[in-house]
Amino acid sequence: MRLHTATWGSGDRIALLVHGIMADHRTWRRVGPALAARGYRVIAVDLRGHGLSGRASGPAEYRPEDYADDLVETLPSGAELAVGHSLGGLVLARALDRLKPARAVYSDPAWHLAAGADGYRPELFVRGKSMTREQIRGFNPHWADEDIDTEMASVRLWDERSAYGLLDFVGADLWPARASVPSLVTLADPSMLVSPGDARMLTGRGFTVRTVEKSGHTIHRDDFDGFMSALDDWI
Repeated sequence: MRLHTATWGSGDRIALLVHGIMADHRTWRRVGPALAARGYRVIAVDLRGHGLSGRASGPAEYRPEDYADDLVETLPSGAELAVGHSLGGLVLARALDRLKPARAVYSDPAWHLAAGADGYRPELFVRGKSMTREQIRGFNPHWADEDIDTEMASVRLWDERSAYGLLDFVGADLWPARASVPSLVTLADPSMLVSPGDARMLTGRGFTVRTVEKSGHTIHRDDFDGFMSALDDWI
């Protein structure tokens, strides 16, 4: 599936941005222009089932490989930088060998969906479609008003069937075997997806791991300056 994209800047270097579940390219409203100011042409996608991209016929077509195939069909190979958040980090890792970016950044990536009552439960995400502005603010007290507005708009567009497309991967080992290109992992504090032990494992596999102190899962919205600082000296 060819995806809807948004672009910032016109630099010689290309940066790719891949959002997480329930979001769309608008989650990068500050990151896109910031990278453009650093000389990148920035391309952000709407994953299938999100934003203005097409919808799959059902949950069975919302698998990580489906998303990854879409990235390869839509985005240029050989970009200078590729960034994926949460589900976007999982998908980017699956597409990396075909997209061939020079560097990759994975922001609180969903490389392991825990099982059990406290693990991945799609119905909890589906309930997010009916959340009020006050509820979103309660979960994300550090977000700017524009991020709250964007979240509400993105969730309303999101195809909730995509949440069920990940059920077969709950409890599975989705961790990348190695960092095939120079790769940075930025983590929330604390991360609900990557434990300290997992972080040590990733370091052993060649990833650079940095925690953005006191940030929530969507680091680039929770602490934009902290997120960009984690990237700047690395990219």
